[in-house]
Amino acid sequence: MPANSSVLAKAANEARGLALDAVVACSSGHLGLPLGCAEVGACIFGDKLQYNPNVPKWLNRDRFVLSAGHGSMFLYGWLHLSGYGVSLDDVKAFRTLGSKTPGHPEFNETPGVEGTTGPLGQGIANAVGYAVSQKMAAAKYNTAAHKIFDNRIVVLCGDGCMQEGVAMEAISFAGHQHLDNLILIYDSNDVTLDAMAKDTQSEDAFKRMEATGWEVRQVDGHDMDAFSTAYDGAHSSTTTKPQLIIIKTEIGKGIPEVAGTQKAHGEGGVKFAAAARKNLGLPEEKFYVSAETRAYFSEHTKNLTKKFDQWQEVFAQWKAANPDKAAELKASTDGVMPDLLSKIPEFPADTKIATRKAGSEVLQSVAAAVPNLITGSADLFGSTLNYIASSTDFTPATATGRNIKYGIREHGMCAMMNGICYDGIFRPSGATFLVFADYCRASIRIAAMSGLPTLYIFTHDSVCVGMDGPTHQPVETVSGLRLIPNLDVIRPADPEETAGAFAAALLRNSGPTLLSLTRQNVPNLNQRSAQDRRAGVLKGAYVFVKETAPLECIILSCGSELQIAIEAAKQLGPSTRVVSVPSFFRFDQQPQAYKEEVLPLSCRKRIAVEAGVHGLWYKYVGLDGKFVCIDRFGLSAAEPQVLEALGMNVKAVLDAHASF
Repeated sequence: MPANSSVLAKAANEARGLALDAVVACSSGHLGLPLGCAEVGACIFGDKLQYNPNVPKWLNRDRFVLSAGHGSMFLYGWLHLSGYGVSLDDVKAFRTLGSKTPGHPEFNETPGVEGTTGPLGQGIANAVGYAVSQKMAAAKYNTAAHKIFDNRIVVLCGDGCMQEGVAMEAISFAGHQHLDNLILIYDSNDVTLDAMAKDTQSEDAFKRMEATGWEVRQVDGHDMDAFSTAYDGAHSSTTTKPQLIIIKTEIGKGIPEVAGTQKAHGEGGVKFAAAARKNLGLPEEKFYVSAETRAYFSEHTKNLTKKFDQWQEVFAQWKAANPDKAAELKASTDGVMPDLLSKIPEFPADTKIATRKAGSEVLQSVAAAVPNLITGSADLFGSTLNYIASSTDFTPATATGRNIKYGIREHGMCAMMNGICYDGIFRPSGATFLVFADYCRASIRIAAMSGLPTLYIFTHDSVCVGMDGPTHQPVETVSGLRLIPNLDVIRPADPEETAGAFAAALLRNSGPTLLSLTRQNVPNLNQRSAQDRRAGVLKGAYVFVKETAPLECIILSCGSELQIAIEAAKQLGPSTRVVSVPSFFRFDQQPQAYKEEVLPLSCRKRIAVEAGVHGLWYKYVGLDGKFVCIDRFGLSAAEPQVLEALGMNVKAVLDAHASF
């Protein structure tokens, strides 16, 4: 039973009032979940969760994720009542420009928001990532004398989240990995946006989740005593299984005209708001919170702070007893990186290997230098080659393992990586074939939007995949990814550029980086020093072959096609420059003077060479430019035959030059 059911019941109705008033004020938003789950919110924030509203990033807090992000006023209301830095004015500013209360929760915009949610299912997968991170942290940093990590990851979702494939990928993974620090609360109100849920689903969620390796309870979500008992059972369970609490609720509870129907999902109940407020026992004052509710949460915060202070004492003792671990943890949470380029040995000049293989070798060096760098693969470690050899698999028995086998769950992998990254302790990387980036795109987009420094190691990056054919040959994929704001896509040309790419990715803390690596071998391009190639990647583009006569033509390229550009320039003569452009994102951020130095405006004869669609190259070659690119899907044949058939060769570059 909650500590004070009568006060919390009153707080639940006042939270309903906050949601009603906020949605009415902006004539936009979703009332269904905030009204339907109010008792659950009161119980969670008023009795169950371990947090300190004055230290929202406390390392050992319980993490609460609202996967059903459309119900954001649920979260904002309870963060306000709980004493987080969300004022009543912030609540009143719901969905207005520049407010702390945007339409859907956004990471780093609102204290207490643990992840950017809204695309359904993402929050469930993020929470699984959080659970992985906390399992790793507990295994790595807890000692027999001092336990500094012992929290829970709590996530609230609805029918929409449970229908999304990304959620079920993560749920299956969590069950297999025995993530018993995870509590999923499923608001089963039998309603989706368009219709009653029975129109689109008929499975038994209880049995389905049990079969997936979860321990399941089901209660009336409006009965706080029943929910409290279920939560306590989930929290104290010793089954080693992740926990699911199915709550049966009435969507839009408090507005009888729409409650229990799909009309309650959005703002359909707004026109009945005045009567609803009266029925809930609320006064005419809008955005009303009673003195009794304020007093309860003030006292609750004091009790939570006492527990926080006790933890602080344990943490101080732990740091004194484990200075090396403490220094490592602080560096990780602060995002501090060593001088990575100095940690990566140079490759022999005669090296001829795939950039995925070069990446594998670089990864071993940076993993030694960055102890909280972890990696994973969607059932492709043997092909993507990103296994950290000095460690082992992450499993229930070896939670310190730095290699996560995600299974064939690309979308789930990238959403879980976001959760790991949100937690801020470990630096996640994950791998698959580049062509499957489309399976991951929604999660990559959220990472870019949230400024998460995730690292994607995507291999088999062109038609040189060969006999696997067009289904596995990405031609539009790299350009499509380059369009995502704040995503740095790096396509290195040789082993040394690959070293620079890994360093660039890990030194970046403001957003994600995707490395596009080859399946086929490429030579070490020694026309420039290893240091120049590595440094060039950090700037996004650089002069690879400098003309030795008055400049007449510039060939721009990246990845495995750079060698074609170099050979073509050799045949065209001393007036031709070659520019390597591994990262459009980085080059576009360079000062104008540097851009002019690399691509002088005076030279209009420019040719872009890449085994992919040509569209984005216009910004560098201009309307006068030429393209040696591939604007069609690939072919199933041996690599040399595919390249020849698609015109990806030196002759095509020479022909393009002749056409000026």
